[in-house]
Amino acid sequence: MKQRQLTPLGKKIVKRLVDLNQTQVWLCEKVGVSKVYLNFILHGERSGKKYMDKIIEVLGLDEEEQQSA
Repeated sequence: MKQRQLTPLGKKIVKRLVDLNQTQVWLCEKVGVSKVYLNFILHGERSGKKYMDKIIEVLGLDEEEQQSA
């Protein structure tokens, strides 16, 4: 079975969560998505376009990260 890989944006999101000492569950609650759907976004299986602005806002990502979203 092929192991799923985080996208470059997924890696940035996970790193930012670690920097903030927060969990994916916390991010899900703030953004209003399920943990499963967030995982799909992090692994590139869903674009998450509808939620990307909110994810960027909640995590306080800068312009550089925003453009790679």
